[in-house]
Amino acid sequence: MEPMTHSQKLAQAIASGTHRIGEIEIQTEVSNGGFKLCHAYDGTVGTAAESGMLTVYDGPAAAREIAAYAEDGSYRFLKGQRNLRRGWLLRLASVEDLRLALDQFYPACVGLWLAQQDGTLEVTPLRDTLQRQSGMYRRAQALDDGALQALVPHTCGSAIPCARRILWQIDAHTPLLPSAASRCSGLPDEVAAAGQAIPLLCREACNHFVAACLASAKAVPAG
Repeated sequence: MEPMTHSQKLAQAIASGTHRIGEIEIQTEVSNGGFKLCHAYDGTVGTAAESGMLTVYDGPAAAREIAAYAEDGSYRFLKGQRNLRRGWLLRLASVEDLRLALDQFYPACVGLWLAQQDGTLEVTPLRDTLQRQSGMYRRAQALDDGALQALVPHTCGSAIPCARRILWQIDAHTPLLPSAASRCSGLPDEVAAAGQAIPLLCREACNHFVAACLASAKAVPAG
C-alpha cells in the first residue's frame, strides 16, 4: 500500500472533526466534496455567506490576497500574527486546493503538523540557525544566552504576537525560559481540545527573529 499524501491525511483529519487552523474555520461542502474557509470570528460559514456579509473568493490563489493585509491595511509580513482580516469567504473545489490555500495563510504549517504526528519533524536550535548566518547577520552569533532569552517574549510575544508554538530551544541543552511566547500552544483557546484544530508550529527561528537578534547585537557597545 502506498503511503498517504499530505492532502489525503488532511482530508482524513477534517473528516474526523478537525475544523480550525489559527484564525480560520474550515467547513466541508457535502454536496460537491469541496471546502469553505472564513475567519473564525465571522461565525458559521454558510450563514454568514448567505446573508451577504462576506466577500466571496474562489480558488487557492485568492488566499494569498486575503492573508496579505490586516484589517487596518498594514502588511502582514509575519503570517503567524493574530490579525487576519475578517469579512471573506473562500470556496475551494478539492482537498488539494484546501492544502494549497492553507499554505498561503500559514506557510508549511500543515506539513509541519503532519511531520510531528508521524515523528519525522526536525527542530533546529537557535544557535544552529544563527551559525548559518553570513554577512552582517553573523554579528548575531555573539549574543549570549541571556540576550537571546530576553528576545523571545519581546519579539515573539509583545512586539508582534505570533500564534505559533515555539518548538526550538537556545541550543540542544538550553530550553527557553517560561513566558507567554514560549508557552503558546499554537492552538486557538476556544477549540484547544485534541482533534479540533491543526496547531501552528515553529520549528526554527524565523527571519524576523534573526533580524531582531542582529538589531540587539548592534546595540551592544563594542568592547
